[in-house]
Formats: sequence, structure tokens, C-alpha cells
Amino acid sequence: MRKVVPSMGLCLMLIPAAASLRAGEKTAAAVEMVLPEGDGVKYWPRWRGPSGQGVVDAGDYPDTWSPTQNVLWKVAVPGAGNSSPIIWKDRLFLTTSYDKGKRRAIMCFDRGTGKQLWEAFAPEAVPEGVKDKNGWASGTPTTDGARVYAYFGNHGVVCVDLHGKQVWHAGFGEMDAYHGTSCSPLLYKDKIIVYQDHRSKSGSFVVALDRLTGKELWKTSRKEKVGWGSPVAVRVNGKDQIIVSSEYRVYGYEPETGKEIWSCAGNLVEVTPTPVVGQGLLFCCSGRAGPTLAIRPDGHGDVTQSHILWKTIKGSPFIPSPLLYGDYLYMVNDIVSVITCFEAKSGKLLWQERAGQAVKHGFSASPVGVGGKVFFTNDDGETFVFAHGPDYKLLHVNRLNEKTLASPALLDGRWYWRTENHLYCIGKP
Repeated sequence: MRKVVPSMGLCLMLIPAAASLRAGEKTAAAVEMVLPEGDGVKYWPRWRGPSGQGVVDAGDYPDTWSPTQNVLWKVAVPGAGNSSPIIWKDRLFLTTSYDKGKRRAIMCFDRGTGKQLWEAFAPEAVPEGVKDKNGWASGTPTTDGARVYAYFGNHGVVCVDLHGKQVWHAGFGEMDAYHGTSCSPLLYKDKIIVYQDHRSKSGSFVVALDRLTGKELWKTSRKEKVGWGSPVAVRVNGKDQIIVSSEYRVYGYEPETGKEIWSCAGNLVEVTPTPVVGQGLLFCCSGRAGPTLAIRPDGHGDVTQSHILWKTIKGSPFIPSPLLYGDYLYMVNDIVSVITCFEAKSGKLLWQERAGQAVKHGFSASPVGVGGKVFFTNDDGETFVFAHGPDYKLLHVNRLNEKTLASPALLDGRWYWRTENHLYCIGKP
């Protein structure tokens, strides 16, 4: 066991178990995120972009902005929502809600001008209860370039074409979801995959729907009851898995059947962050400043004692997802506003520093890695720009001066930010 006491006085524990070390001596699994098919890799078609991890490999993006500097356009967004924008060609899509969740909609904007083009409403339903800053439109939609898919909790999954016409709708009934729902649906080949843990008698589930018709292809029951995460698809030694990081455990499912492949204990009760992958590992964060697990996802059955390569006891994010950028894993403890950088492969703590004032639940947006820099944005619209690498270097802080809970979308040298009331396009003039 190794104990690291950073300059802040915040104690972080790094624990490699003996069995985990033996597992780490084996040949590392080839692990990667499954990328969108076809032209999807050219755009920003889903939560955290084509990489699924908030990493942008190329492009000339500005790293400074303000309410006026480098703002190409700014438009008002009606309703309320925390979902992130997605992009396909010249169209930008996001979700919103009205009347305390009774009405929910997919919106489409021209990404060149910000002009709203259309709004498509989901069938009305009794809204589930929400708490704090979640709201009724937190899940980010996804698109295959022909249709847009969004998950709205009690309102189900809605599929519309690029003109806003409803193609299909799939409902799951009323759910008692603690703090509301926020899953971003996963487009995987011919399937739309959603998971929802909740406390209603109908039970928690992970489900696969046919993306063309909305027909249920498989549905797997789950025992967990609390959580707000989103599924991801990863490729492990050439075979795909659907990963769900949830209350108490992380799961790997077969994409074609929904059958459980493996599970790993170690999460806390409340899980929101989406896992990231690389260095032969799957990185999962949970709880209010709870643990981070670095898991080898090539096992079967319960892999808790054999496939955790390293873990931390505390310091993880509650809401934002982590960022794996090259050899380094970045995360923010949003309970106390502290950024941490690890060597991803070993779990070695490289630096840990506070970003702004210590504010409980002060970060919601997930970080972005682009152009050799790392960007963390807090709920007040302050973006802390760090140099990417093993040494701490805060370059500067950008301020939009608006409440900002949604993560950005990036394409063609432009940032697209959704704030509480506006949609910004930021780029070099």
C-alpha cells in the first residue's frame, strides 16, 4: 500500500492488491473504444464525440475565449436542459424540456449561424421526479446521419429523422429514478442501447432496440436501483462488449444477447461518470469523491479479485467523467474542486491541484483533451486550461460568465457550448 499526501492536504490512497499485481504481469489486453461507423468519425455524433472519451486528435481550436472574444455566434436556447450538443454535417442537435418535464424535445440548429431549424416533441408522459441540478433533459442524443435518437426517462426513447419527423418511439413505463434520469443512449451497429437503474416495481434494465424500428431486441434485468450513467461499447482483444458502470459494480455485457460476461465490485452507490479506456484498461469512477478502478476487462464471471490492476480509495468525480489523454488520466473531484493527473498505466499520482474555489458539486461538464491541452469547466462557466503532461501547469482561465453544466462539442476548429440559456459557437475569426 502506498499513501500519497498532496500539497492540498487531501489524502489519496493507491492500492494494488496482490492478486491484481499478478493479473498485471500478464499480457495486457488490447482495449479500445468502439468508434462510430461510416462518416460518424468525421463529426461529433454522440456523447463525448467520436472518440467517446472527449479527446480531439486534430484541428486548430482556440484555447482562449470570453463572452465576446472568439465568439462567432450566440443564440438563446428555449426550455431547460443539461444535455450536450451533437453534430452531423451542418446540423447541431440537443434536447430540452418544458413545463417541469411534462414536454421534452429534440432541437435542431444550423451550426453555421445558430438559427433554430426545428423542434420535435416526445409523446407526453408523467415526468419522473428530479433533484438538484439534474433536470429532465440531461441525456445527450446520438445520430447516425439519417436519424437522431434521444432518451427521455418516462417519455422513453424517441427517434426522429433529420427534418424532425418522428420515426418511432419506445416507452418503458413510469420509473422512480432517484434524482431523475440522464442516460445518453448508445448507438452500436444496428442497436440503440439504454440502461436505467431505478426503484419502481418494473425493475432496472439494460435494453437494446432496433435502430430502424425501435423493436426490442433484448432486455436484461438488473438488481441495481440508483445511478445516472451511460453505456459504452469497447473492443477487448477483438471482441465487443457493452460496459455499464453502476451502483456497486461494473458490468460487461454481450452486445448481441445482453448476457453478462463479467462484473467487478468496487464502485460506491451513486455513479454518473462514463468509463474511458486505454493502456489495456477500463477506468471507472464512482460516488461522491469515491474510488477509481483500473480494470482489465478480459475476464469472465466475478473478476473483483483478479482483474483490478490499481484503484484509488477517494478523490474521484461524482458527476464529470474522467479524461484519458495519451498516457495520462485526468479527473476532477467536484466535491472540492480538485484536479488530479495520474499515470494511467500504473496509477502513479503525478499532480493534484485545486481549480478555483472549493465548491461542493462545482463541476458538471466532462473534461476535453485537444491540441496538447486539457480543459476543465466548472458550473460557473470558468474553463481551466492546463498543459497536457506529467507536470502541473495552469495556462489560463476562460470565463463565459454563465452557468454551464453541459460538456462541449468540437468540430472543424470550433467549440459549441451550451450554457443555461444560450448556445455559443467559439472559434478563430
